[in-house]
Amino acid sequence: MSVEPVTTRDYEAHTSSEPLQLTKTEIEEISEMLLYEELSRARIRDLEEGVRAQRARGSARAVRRWNRVARWAAQRAERYQHQN
Repeated sequence: MSVEPVTTRDYEAHTSSEPLQLTKTEIEEISEMLLYEELSRARIRDLEEGVRAQRARGSARAVRRWNRVARWAAQRAERYQHQN
């Protein structure tokens, strides 16, 4: 028995004028594939959200670091201005 992969897009693209002739086993297999497809999409969304959050934290860390460097440079420049 060969099973053709069916995605949500394939299922929606199927014309409704011709009825699908599916057995109970095929329906269960399609349902299972669609469920796994949705789970995969949810995992991808979770990973993307995690990456965005990590980048935001990294960006904030870089801003704090450059603020410290700028503050240090300003203090150092001020010290040298007062010495001369």
